[in-house]
Amino acid sequence: MGQVSVAGKVDSSSKLSAPQKGLLKLGLRRDIDLALHLPLRYEDETRITDLSQAREGDLVQIEGVVTSCEVSFRPRRQLLVSLSDGGVSCILRFFNFYPSQQKSLAVGNRIRARGELRGGLLGWTMMHPQTRAATGALPKSLTPVYPTVAALPQAYLRKAVLSGLAKADLEETIAPEVSSALQPIPLWTLRDALNFLHHPSPDVSLCELEDHTHPAWQRLKAEELLAQQLSQLLSRREREHLHAPKLSETEDGLLYQGLLKRLPFQLTAAQKRVVEEIVRNLAQPQPMHRLLQGDVGSGKTVVAALAAARCMDAGWQCALMAPTEILAEQHFRKLIAWLEPLGVQIAWLTGSQKKKERAEMLAMIASGGAGLVVGTHAVIQEQVQFRKLALAIIDEQHRFGVAQRLALRSKTQEGDLEPHMLMMTATPIPRTLAMSYYADLDVSTIDELPPGRSPIVTKVVSEQRRAEVIERIRAQLMQGRQVYWVCPLIEESEALDLANATQTHAQLSAALNQADDSRISNDNAPAVMVGLLHSRMPVAEKKSVMASFASGEMGVLVSTTVIEVGVDVPNATLMVIEHAERFGLSQLHQLRGRVGRGAGASACVLLYATGEAPRLSQTARDRLRAMAQTNDGFEIARRDLDIRGPGDFLGSRQSGEALLRFADLNADSTLLAWAQKAAPIMLDRYPDEATRHLHRWLGGRTDFLKA
Repeated sequence: MGQVSVAGKVDSSSKLSAPQKGLLKLGLRRDIDLALHLPLRYEDETRITDLSQAREGDLVQIEGVVTSCEVSFRPRRQLLVSLSDGGVSCILRFFNFYPSQQKSLAVGNRIRARGELRGGLLGWTMMHPQTRAATGALPKSLTPVYPTVAALPQAYLRKAVLSGLAKADLEETIAPEVSSALQPIPLWTLRDALNFLHHPSPDVSLCELEDHTHPAWQRLKAEELLAQQLSQLLSRREREHLHAPKLSETEDGLLYQGLLKRLPFQLTAAQKRVVEEIVRNLAQPQPMHRLLQGDVGSGKTVVAALAAARCMDAGWQCALMAPTEILAEQHFRKLIAWLEPLGVQIAWLTGSQKKKERAEMLAMIASGGAGLVVGTHAVIQEQVQFRKLALAIIDEQHRFGVAQRLALRSKTQEGDLEPHMLMMTATPIPRTLAMSYYADLDVSTIDELPPGRSPIVTKVVSEQRRAEVIERIRAQLMQGRQVYWVCPLIEESEALDLANATQTHAQLSAALNQADDSRISNDNAPAVMVGLLHSRMPVAEKKSVMASFASGEMGVLVSTTVIEVGVDVPNATLMVIEHAERFGLSQLHQLRGRVGRGAGASACVLLYATGEAPRLSQTARDRLRAMAQTNDGFEIARRDLDIRGPGDFLGSRQSGEALLRFADLNADSTLLAWAQKAAPIMLDRYPDEATRHLHRWLGGRTDFLKA
């Protein structure tokens, strides 16, 4: 694939013009990149509209002779140009204009103007229309309007795309026996599809172009999905040639059996099934690459603990990495309670550790004395060296970038061995997403909750009923229960009229500790401790607040979303989420999962704003309605994917770079199923074409799919 000829010397950025730099900013480095840079929309410059036949509000192109051109200063400086098409005149009005523009619109010049027609006392008017000299024949195709950046004009970009389209290698890479399976979709070649989409004929259905249902779009989406499936399948096959520690599948390990006996509960059938799937993987000489998904509260931590026990029974080390210190510490406390009595040494690593403690932990890890290492991103820092790492567990894996996951994989010191990888998520993956972005993973699903969990009743409540909610909190506290109150911001924002955690903390403290008629006297009533937790607090202060809440000493915890995952207080039975309309659906579900973890009846109150502006959007209404209708995390995830799309849903999985630009996982499920079937045929029978196809579509991005 050649470099972009229009962009000049792309490797010498200091010598590039502003438009050339704009091309690089858009990632348009190769001819094929330009060819695949498709229009956002189109303008119809193929026909001229007679002003006598025009209607107000139409977006039209007119042609005529300039009869006057003058600068007016009332009511403000503006350029007024009168254009006559021979029968009717139209005033072209410009508030921003340049001398060169004024010169091109001189009296007597014949020009074309394109814009929206407005009526008025003086006849037709166009505000800031596009203008050009009326020379040459009208174009025969629609004019493309491309996504661009500052200092990259459409005219320059159109020329660059045209050049890239002419020079790019667009030879077919999909074998005939594979592409024929695309029926009943008309079999456009890639070259024909791209030529058409860059310059469609004026009689084409704009609806088909805009909603990407035109056969040319279908061909492009099929190619893109095939490239993704090829990359996933290639990644899986390459991993089959790697080597990992082969851990025994027998169940007579002392640590494994000891942990099962110490657990204060019985494993669910789903947990047992998932543990068996993981154990079978660990017994293979190839590295496991498994995603463990389960709704909030489904018991993923105990599954991870049993996998770690199997690893340590075989004389190897295990690492567990979590995205936040609160979540990592939650895992640490649980694992210590379960494993330390069995003689396991557990190391703790975070960025906030004292130098001496950190040095001790690093020594334990390097010597192999620590069988299990729990921590945050600190686990993958360069100075952390494992003696014999066999299993890496990543919780909330979508919160980590690709480079971070790859760094953890490189931590083993045992020759050419790679550790097994177990990635966990409490955000269930919809089927179409699993087929696409997680095709290179084995997926285990915990699809049932442990017995004894109480159902969570979710209520959507206007903030005008705030006083009633506070009374509900008071009632819960009198029953000895505890309450979460979640706020979206720490401090006031001029842009968003949102209550902040600090102010809410003060208000709740005052409201819950004021005199009440139902009490004999305020002095005799026990004071309600209301705590505050947010991300900017010092680590020691965070730990102190969480310890007070976990012990039951604190009745109400006012917090930002730092409690989204990793907080487990069974006595907390009420969750209030303020400005719930500002949260994403998946995040609301995660927050709700902090209650209902014990036997007590639990509720989640979603408070939404009712001010005059902004009004509650339809998307926000859909999210709140979904929360009230279901507690099923898989249904929540499906609706969340519909609302947000795969890019936002996946978070940092692809380091912010979307791998699907054209295909839509829901609308194009048929094409996705075709791509799944086509990928192994291409790799097995047409490896050269498969390699060319991958290079064309993904370039250097295939590594994103390997982590």
